[in-house]
Amino acid sequence: MTVKGRPEVLWPLFGGLTALDGIGPKTEAALAQAGIEKPRDVLFTLPQSGIDRQHRASIREVVAPAVATVAVTVGLHQPNTAKGRPYRITVEDAETSFQLVFFHARGDYLKKVLPTGQRRIVSGKVEIFDGIAQMVHPDHILPEAEAAEIPAFEPVYPLHGGVSQKLMWRATRGALALAPDLPEWIDPALKAREGWPDWRLALAEAHAPEASVDLSANDPSRQRLAYDELMAHQLTLALARATARRGKGRVTEGDGRLRTRVLAALPYVPTGAQSRAVAEIVADLASPMRMNRLLQGDVGSGKTLVALLALLAAVEAGGQGVMMAPTEILARQHLEGLRPLAESAGVMLEILTGRDKGNERAGKLNALARGDIQILVGTHAVFQKDVVFHDLRLAIVDEQHRFGVAQRMELGAKGLAADVLVMTATPIPRSLSLVQYGDMDVSTLDEKPPGRSPVKTALVAVNRMDEVVNHLRRAVAEGRQAYWVCPLVEESEVSDMTAAEERFKRLRAVFGEGVVGLVHGQLPPSEKDAAMARFASGETKVLVATTVIEVGVNVPNASIMVIERAESFGLAQLHQLRGRVGRGAEQSTCLMLYQAPLSETGRRRLEILRETEDGFRIAEEDLAMRGAGDVIGTAQSGLPRFRIADLERQAGLMALAQTDARKLLADDPRLSSPRGQAARLLLWLMEQDRAIRLISVG
Repeated sequence: MTVKGRPEVLWPLFGGLTALDGIGPKTEAALAQAGIEKPRDVLFTLPQSGIDRQHRASIREVVAPAVATVAVTVGLHQPNTAKGRPYRITVEDAETSFQLVFFHARGDYLKKVLPTGQRRIVSGKVEIFDGIAQMVHPDHILPEAEAAEIPAFEPVYPLHGGVSQKLMWRATRGALALAPDLPEWIDPALKAREGWPDWRLALAEAHAPEASVDLSANDPSRQRLAYDELMAHQLTLALARATARRGKGRVTEGDGRLRTRVLAALPYVPTGAQSRAVAEIVADLASPMRMNRLLQGDVGSGKTLVALLALLAAVEAGGQGVMMAPTEILARQHLEGLRPLAESAGVMLEILTGRDKGNERAGKLNALARGDIQILVGTHAVFQKDVVFHDLRLAIVDEQHRFGVAQRMELGAKGLAADVLVMTATPIPRSLSLVQYGDMDVSTLDEKPPGRSPVKTALVAVNRMDEVVNHLRRAVAEGRQAYWVCPLVEESEVSDMTAAEERFKRLRAVFGEGVVGLVHGQLPPSEKDAAMARFASGETKVLVATTVIEVGVNVPNASIMVIERAESFGLAQLHQLRGRVGRGAEQSTCLMLYQAPLSETGRRRLEILRETEDGFRIAEEDLAMRGAGDVIGTAQSGLPRFRIADLERQAGLMALAQTDARKLLADDPRLSSPRGQAARLLLWLMEQDRAIRLISVG
């Protein structure tokens, strides 16, 4: 980020690291490798643990092996005469004598630092070796007059590339000296309620813990600094949300006639959650502000119906709607699910994918531009320049985590300020949905529609494979269908595809030709679709697959899911895979094959799945077990990297920050009040350049 516009009070924190005591070009390069490039980054690198170095009269006060800090009288030196022998110095504290031990030591140096007969303070780890107490390479050796230089509780920093603790200690003290007094950006009532210190004091305390308890995520200083990070992030999202909403929307008000027809044609009544979500979306469409909503629903919670009713509201108002899926298989499936319902309302629905060519494509594009096609289903092919709508009012994006924010905006730009609804079937823990979708309003489907039978989940060791195959043979004979998902193969000789092909050959040998199908990511799309179609029509009975079937495939007759080496999958993924069955009237089963012995976390993961089908509970457990970056897959999600905040342990702070940020902007949209000005400083401090651009534009 450029210095242009950065407030002068912050300049010292954004200078070079060589301004700090003890840091030369070499150390600067080593720290840069770890993302520590300026004094600000040093300030936000907090100690991860600490060492008790309080002064003791004698090493007898600690139980070896342990760190002790004692005053000693230096005794005799025993130089390392033979090769490989250490240099030893006998010393005496108030109660006992012990040895200081040095390997590869220079005698002249040690005689200077530890002269016989003199008093010194030594601090290091005391160990017993052959019945003799010794301290190998003490961490600190100082004259008694300088004893105060050793902190009673020494912070331990995460280290990188040859940078020592002593160096980090000096660098942090230097950075603290540069930290200015800044005006307060936290709401005064909140700060008082939580008992949080001022920013500068919080930093000083976090870098000078006095006991282990000061290192916990609940320590007031650490909490305050974590809150600052989350607040800056949520302010950025709230600014993005305010900018997206700023009078750019259009009022889209349907009269309900098409929705009434569809609801009358349904063989069941929508769940309360479905009705609530539709009402929230319809209200957004009717408001003059632009919609930016996330619809998250667990596997099988009926998102498709909610999406269709929303699209019909746009059509009732004389507009068009588009629904996008990440893959062609999913787009075709949405088409199959939506078409009969759209027909019952007399609405023209069409699909556009990369497969449409020549005259057929031209015909669809003309019909779209004229407004004859009222609802379009497609893949990202609908982004192409020549795709023009007559009057696009609503864009629905399915499986959001595969589309970036930029694509979300590009899609909105297709219509005259079209409203955007994003759908995901991956339940996200609340704390993470606030990080990833904090700029959006969220509707949640947390009830299952009637008619979905619970799935029986069983854990089976891999060595009982023959029993599983026999169970499958009986089920197929009864006319049932099954998925067999092959393991995720990590950087080994075998790829996921090879694993799937091997399993396919073995099952084909058991079931005979034409009964077993195969899909994996390397197949050309047309072959993949054909294999899926054969399975959906019931022509093939067993479908061997890699995780390409994780999202959205709908074959109601498939009632058995076998997941091989289930321990190699993540919790959310296993939950998604299990959701492919239990869609028909048949009792469905999910068999998780695991390789014994299971690790502790592997066992816990599979047991959670056996206990519950609640995707939100599973997602919370997943977060607790794996950490935030892994749950969403940081690389693809652009999940921010927080230096201090810990999303697993401080989930409550994130919700607090969101409320606070939205309220601050509602009260002071231009951030021009004293607290608003302080919040601008926070955004500069946290390098939220996106937010700063939004303020300068707004």
